[in-house]
Amino acid sequence: MFIRLHTHIYIYIYIYMLTPIFFCVFFFFFFFFFCSGKNRTHAAHNYGYTSNNSLDSKVNKLRENVISKNVNEPEFLQAFEEVVECLKPVFKKDNIYLGVLENIAEPERVIQFRVPWINDNGEHKINRGFRVQYSSVLGPYKGGLRFHPSVNLSVIKFLGFEQIFKNSLTGLPMGGGKGGSDFDPKGKSENEIIKFCQSFMTNLCRHIGHNTDVPAGDIGVGGREIGYLFGQYKKLKNTFEGVLTGKNVKWGGSNIRSEATGYGVVYFAENVLKDMNETLKNKRCVVSGSGNVAQYLVEKLIEKGAIVLTMSDSNGYIYEPNGFTKEQLAHIMDIKNIRRERIKEYLKYSKTATYFEKKRPWDVSCDLAFPCATQNEINDKDADLLIKNNCKMVVEGANMPTHIDAIHKLKKNKIIICPSKAANAGGVAVSGLEMSQNSMRLQWTAEETDQRLQQIMKNIYEQCHNASKEYLNELDLVYGANIAGFLKVANSFIEQGGL
Repeated sequence: MFIRLHTHIYIYIYIYMLTPIFFCVFFFFFFFFFCSGKNRTHAAHNYGYTSNNSLDSKVNKLRENVISKNVNEPEFLQAFEEVVECLKPVFKKDNIYLGVLENIAEPERVIQFRVPWINDNGEHKINRGFRVQYSSVLGPYKGGLRFHPSVNLSVIKFLGFEQIFKNSLTGLPMGGGKGGSDFDPKGKSENEIIKFCQSFMTNLCRHIGHNTDVPAGDIGVGGREIGYLFGQYKKLKNTFEGVLTGKNVKWGGSNIRSEATGYGVVYFAENVLKDMNETLKNKRCVVSGSGNVAQYLVEKLIEKGAIVLTMSDSNGYIYEPNGFTKEQLAHIMDIKNIRRERIKEYLKYSKTATYFEKKRPWDVSCDLAFPCATQNEINDKDADLLIKNNCKMVVEGANMPTHIDAIHKLKKNKIIICPSKAANAGGVAVSGLEMSQNSMRLQWTAEETDQRLQQIMKNIYEQCHNASKEYLNELDLVYGANIAGFLKVANSFIEQGGL
């Protein structure tokens, strides 16, 4: 009896003494396996940036590696440089992201093809077609098609590279891609555009599909061109599927897809101003461009009570000293969408407007500037004009419209920049919603889609704001957009094997 009791006492003592040790061991393994999963995943990958060299030397090595492979691609390298600069705070925390960015900067697939077609005079013509399928980490490749004489591989790669992070910010399951041709729709007959679109799709169709790659429109590719492309795909594949977005609502398109990019830019600006306890009402706005993005951006600005002073095309800009009205905007839309004429024709409908030949609108005094025409339309000298004219914020409607030197100058003068990969993501966001509607074989109302778009743009702004505060401890939306967009793609890339 005594021995048994004595044994029990020893057992209790051992349990009492070993319990803390057991819990220590338990928590060690818990934190190792569960809380450090990310670090263990990262440790499994070595991209050659693990040396003890300084961060600057590692970043320079990354630059050299990418530049050496893309020597004659200035547009792409400019986009890459902006991303590299903004990701330095991320690289500082973990070297692995240097190697991840180098991998992401190399497209998964580059497709180039000839596009033969016959003009109305019976002459055989040839253009180049491109599709850069950049990243499928988050979903099917997604990005527009651009028909413009300036299109080349560098331009398509810059657009596709930006598209990866833009699509990431939307929160929708979309990868990044871009395509197009050096074909110029201006001055072409309806028959010539049909012939070209059919030939382009005949070559492209084997590389795309609703679960593989879903193109959309861009400069030179509107609803008309999407219709011709979709019709040819349907004939070739004998299937009706959501292989393109930007379709007419009668045959699988989404409500407010045409308006989405322009509306989204305004919603993004509205969120920025809200954090500053301001609104768009009575803000003096200068807008460049008169295409799809600019038209619906101006429509929404007018609705919000802003004063829109300018619109432009490649020949010059129109200045309305009292701001455009809805009726005057309708004339612009008729000139550009129906009659397909130059914006100078607007002078026939306004006694107050002035036209400035071969000039851009950045010399007009304003509160907000909305570049919606093309890349690099705001250069170093334009930045000086915006600073001189007391501009408070630049909201990018076009893709990369502000040159990197101009960005530095504007930031130095405390002008807020809302970068295109965040501010103009509304178009691809509603394209993503169109893909969802196609998959479910249903169609949301314009009101439903608009509500979803507003929430997506709010979420994008919050991601940019939070990433900027976390990594810089200050508000810089250019840095925030690049960091937030990149990290989602980069971490997913690592989780999928990092190759």
